Amino acid sequence: MRTRAEQTRRNGAGQWWALAGFAVAVVAAAAIGNLAASGAADQYANLDRPAWAPPSWLFGPVWTVLYVMIAVAAWLVWRRVGFGAALGAWAVQLVLNAAWTPLFFAGDRYGLAFVEIVLLWLAIGVTVLLFARVSRLAAVLLLPYWAWVTFAAALNYSIWQLNA
Repeated sequence: MRTRAEQTRRNGAGQWWALAGFAVAVVAAAAIGNLAASGAADQYANLDRPAWAPPSWLFGPVWTVLYVMIAVAAWLVWRRVGFGAALGAWAVQLVLNAAWTPLFFAGDRYGLAFVEIVLLWLAIGVTVLLFARVSRLAAVLLLPYWAWVTFAAALNYSIWQLNA
């Protein structure tokens, strides 16, 4: 027999409020980054970057899609099992996600930002593993994010080395 909490997670308006809650959490993480990244496009343009660095206009559209996928993945897990270790890992990676931009852009701490993005990469990996135990789709939704952060870590490292 399902508990009332399980029924709410799977049916009715409660599930849509939960999706909105995960979206708000992701928007909050993005907003922290946006606040810290005022003038980031100019700063990025003035950095010594590797030849393979993408143009600054690409980051916004990519992150928009990734943040939607991050929120939906968490919601799918919540619908199956509620709050627990998997969503705890999700929250940790989201905090690390929010912390990177202030380190890199507002702090000009490229080396520290690289250490932080490695921790983010590991936290995403843990989240993917925990999500896979609950929902294969939720785990798959995080794979493009993990790939992008892998690319971003390589870019962060290169920028750190080129601008040291």
